Amino acid sequence: MKKNQIGMKAKDTATQVVIWTILIVSLVVFSVPFLFMISNSFEEFSFVLPYPPKLFPTRLDFSAYSYILSQSLFPTAVKNSLINTSITVVLAVFISTLSAYGFARIEFPGRESLFKIYLFTLMVPSFLNIIPQFIILKWLKLPGTDLSLIGTRAGLILVYVATNVCGHTFFLRNFFRSLPDALSESVIVDGGGHGTIFFKVMLPLSKPAIGTMTIFALQGFWEEYFTAKVLVGAKESMITLPLLLQRLHGQYATRWEWVFAASILALIPIIALFIIFQRKLVIGGLTQGSVKE
Repeated sequence: MKKNQIGMKAKDTATQVVIWTILIVSLVVFSVPFLFMISNSFEEFSFVLPYPPKLFPTRLDFSAYSYILSQSLFPTAVKNSLINTSITVVLAVFISTLSAYGFARIEFPGRESLFKIYLFTLMVPSFLNIIPQFIILKWLKLPGTDLSLIGTRAGLILVYVATNVCGHTFFLRNFFRSLPDALSESVIVDGGGHGTIFFKVMLPLSKPAIGTMTIFALQGFWEEYFTAKVLVGAKESMITLPLLLQRLHGQYATRWEWVFAASILALIPIIALFIIFQRKLVIGGLTQGSVKE
């Protein structure tokens, strides 16, 4: 028995060593681009990156950051990114949560067929949808005006929400289905309906899953470029941080320290969110003990 126990411990130790080795190597590999970007944001280039690449700065010069912060469009880009991301995340998460609950807990005709349509939309590349989206927004008008939704915040947010509901619904549906049926049945016995089940039972238990989805949604909307470029890219008043970052690329040459500095400034809010809410990611076992066997 002792030999078997020693052998099992040695096997577990070897497994842990292999796992940690893989994790450390992966961390180093994926950290290299960020180290390169950070170190070179303090350098000054004549439109050419250094060769061989430098992973550590030779000096600490913040002139690139000062240049980005002094740009007249920078406050506008930050404001637009904050407003667009905040409103979109709230709407997308709320609608997706309701949609996921409906697909997971409510029986209605055509439920599975409709959900398959949801899944099909996830398989279509987003760039193929941009022309139909543009045509639809051009046809839609702002209430009380003859102006189309092209080049407006409302149009951009509408597209963001509409194109992300399906993916978020797919993410949350299985989580709702994994919750015990007895929880909702007890509410129905007490005379409650789906509203009570959703807001009083399912929503509190789903906070980790919803929090995880919210973090990734924030990152996706904050960094989105292609749709914003097509729909509002022509209006400087609607410029976002990714659009401003793209403008730093010159037609014939690029000051890379400016690009790196702007990229780091744009990444700071996302990194802060991951650090603050890293313990709010999906965890299991929240419903253990909530139902008697």
